[in-house]
Amino acid sequence: MVADSFDTSKPIYRQLADQMSWRIIRGELKTGEKLPSVRETAVEFGVNPNTVSRTYSEMERDGVVETKRGQGTFVTDNQAVLDELRERMKQLHIEQFVREMEAMGFSAEDMTAGLQQYIEKRGSMQ
Repeated sequence: MVADSFDTSKPIYRQLADQMSWRIIRGELKTGEKLPSVRETAVEFGVNPNTVSRTYSEMERDGVVETKRGQGTFVTDNQAVLDELRERMKQLHIEQFVREMEAMGFSAEDMTAGLQQYIEKRGSMQ
């Protein structure tokens, strides 16, 4: 994700926090691991360093990361917080999926049947 691909309806710092959270959930950033510096992250995503600072502050407020003075910002080693993050991200994507499907006119039954078919098809491919 780079600056021009951010969704204008949601603050960039929040979208950046979501991206960092995905990296944590997927294991790209492990518990206790140091996050890239504010400057490195700003360059990677093409955003202002102040935006990254706000992102890290919000993530710290949520308990997902911890800042150690003079050392940097690290992924929390509190598994309960990470489990909650994972659940929150799951719910976020379920809500987005349902809203988009409803906007296309699909009923709950259509969504459930389509999802079940997809899961079964994927299972047979693996």
